[in-house]
Amino acid sequence: MNVKIIKISLLLLFLFIHGKAQNLEVPKGVISGIVVNASTREPLPGVNITIVGTSLGAITDVNGRFNIKDINPGTYSIRASLLGFSPVVKSDIIINPVRPATVEFELSETPFEFGEVNITAEYFQKPPDVPVSTQVQSNEEIRRLPGGFEDVVRAISILPGVAQVQAGRNDLIVRGGAPSENLYTVDNIEVPNINHYGTQGASGGPLSYINLDFVNEASFSSGGFGVKYGDRLSSVLSIDLREGRSDRFGSKLTLSATQFGLNFEGPATDRGKYFFSARRSYLDLIFRFAGFSFVPEYWDFLGKAEYNLSGSDQLSLIGLVALDNVRLFNDTEEKKYDNSKILYSDQIQIVGGINWRHLFRSGYTNLTFSQIYSGWNYRQDDTLLQPIFKNDSYEFETSLRGDIVYQVAHFSEISFGISGKLIRFKSDILLKPFSTNFGQIISIDTEYDTSAIKAGAYAQFVQTIHPFKFTFGLRGDYFNLIENEFAVSPRVSITWSLLDDITRLILSVGRYHQAPSYIWLVANEANRRLKHIGVNQYILGIEHFIRSDTRVSLEGYFKDYFNYPVSISRPYLIMANTGAGFGGSREGFASFGLDPLLSKGSGKAYGAELFLQKKLSEVPCYGIVSISYNISKFRALDGVSRPNSFDQRWIINLGGGYVLDERWEFATKFRFATGRPYTPFNSDGSQSVERYNSARIPASHSLDLRVDRRWIFRKWSLVTYIDIQNIYNNKIEDVPWFNERTGQIEKSKSIGILPSIGISAEF
Repeated sequence: MNVKIIKISLLLLFLFIHGKAQNLEVPKGVISGIVVNASTREPLPGVNITIVGTSLGAITDVNGRFNIKDINPGTYSIRASLLGFSPVVKSDIIINPVRPATVEFELSETPFEFGEVNITAEYFQKPPDVPVSTQVQSNEEIRRLPGGFEDVVRAISILPGVAQVQAGRNDLIVRGGAPSENLYTVDNIEVPNINHYGTQGASGGPLSYINLDFVNEASFSSGGFGVKYGDRLSSVLSIDLREGRSDRFGSKLTLSATQFGLNFEGPATDRGKYFFSARRSYLDLIFRFAGFSFVPEYWDFLGKAEYNLSGSDQLSLIGLVALDNVRLFNDTEEKKYDNSKILYSDQIQIVGGINWRHLFRSGYTNLTFSQIYSGWNYRQDDTLLQPIFKNDSYEFETSLRGDIVYQVAHFSEISFGISGKLIRFKSDILLKPFSTNFGQIISIDTEYDTSAIKAGAYAQFVQTIHPFKFTFGLRGDYFNLIENEFAVSPRVSITWSLLDDITRLILSVGRYHQAPSYIWLVANEANRRLKHIGVNQYILGIEHFIRSDTRVSLEGYFKDYFNYPVSISRPYLIMANTGAGFGGSREGFASFGLDPLLSKGSGKAYGAELFLQKKLSEVPCYGIVSISYNISKFRALDGVSRPNSFDQRWIINLGGGYVLDERWEFATKFRFATGRPYTPFNSDGSQSVERYNSARIPASHSLDLRVDRRWIFRKWSLVTYIDIQNIYNNKIEDVPWFNERTGQIEKSKSIGILPSIGISAEF
């Protein structure tokens, strides 16, 4: 299979080099957008808009809008500046004559004048309530990441503090936390999991189902996030979808590394616009050709429509659907044995929501209503095709949340909000008597059908008294299916600006709570006496801007966990060590929380992160250097402090690229990570509690390369790329497993070198 892909890739490369289809008279492009006050969302007139490195520009009108025409195709940076506000630069803006580029600027008032200082943070913006440990990635930064599969979740893996559990998985391990501790939001809607074949009760999976074509930008916070976000301990990934085009109907055909799809978008009356996409995987064709014993198939759909009710009111509707199916081929004894080790699942995820945003003097409100359905049909059979484990579950959430942001005075802002969820949860679980590798016997045959209520409320005050910025917040969360129904989370952060904001010192202290996953409450009635899981976070950081497009930061953090669920029957097991990978018998079905659980676990995670980033600017290159040192240890019921199962001490990422011209771009990424812990096997295939997480897999490292080629025609455009992962074919080792048929310990390794190609045609 790899040989054929390499041949196709070389053929495409030949076409890259020798293609003659580029028009001699290249049509021009257009960029339009709006500039608003970051605090109040009020449109800002009179803002100076310039295309960096050119003489082109515009001034925003009374509605804060601008339009620039006759731009040569290429990649640009766009600058917005207004007296009394900090200037902002948006980089990686692709000018394509086929579709107008749209940009939205949010300008924040500045309490000081820059004077003769020319270095500002123009290229780097953060949400006002998340001053620390936050990175914002544009659509183009995500798309061009080598080895990223144009996946918004996978792009996070190159950021500081993020560990990868397995090659080919999107399980986020953030600063020593568990995969269940991460929050996803899509256009202000909280989504339990945005991955195909997601792990129930956690947030991972092999591949995201969010179509990057419609992502404006993604903001990722690895800690210290504000009280607007609750019910998660470690991170928040906030995805902002763009609007559909307003000039005319347009479409796009895409063939990527894992799937093919169709997009279309356009105006709906003079006040509305929409987009829609449908994608299907072709992994089933590759897996079947390669002789795999199983075949995954999936579809996903994304749609959004917006309508301006008035100059102050906007309505938007969003819909997401992911359909996942696995087929097994048991035509040989070897395949039957291989499939007996696989926990497979057919899944359905449906998200529907509506947002109403209303602007008023000095502020705005946002009201969001959503409904989310998640259904799982888990199975694992033995070699006789008899079930070992079955889990038919669904979760249905109906949510309503309201947020208000009000600017009390210049440099003083308050925000508060309230949310409620009506939950319907049903599960039917069967686990026949199963012996773990540690000698315990687990057996479950239970059904659970219940309704529940979750609620949250928060208030936050932000005050700037130059050179300090203070953020104070308090949050309360409620969940009526557990013993301690209420949890209160205070948080505070302080930013000290030095040298006219060229250097910043940041301190963040806060408490975070998270309710146990629904599936953990099923197997044993005692599990409904669990408490909210908690962590106290302390973060200290310094950030310095070398240039407007280049910054360096150093952060240290300490996380103190408490009330983590631990197993009574397996006293070495804490739920912080579960939720990654595909699960099943090899992990003793631990991620489902089938054991009787108590809120007696604790843990500590701490480390330091160095991050250097250069954005694409007039200097046509970009890059990052990310170096993280992390330690995480947890105590289960037996009181022994052990390394977390996802504890990777050193993680180093080097990445960057060069934009040669409007047609060619080259990028590379190198990653190194020390091995995570595992429990070694005894000679008979058993494992000993005394050796739990005492060994480590070897360190992993890989190099990815990517070449992009753009083609501009009069009525359509084409983007093609070659992406080669793990170019020097280092087969990364994973946790070993015991083969009962041979009585040998087997090493698990990744596929090695993986070339792929992509083609996108836009009309």
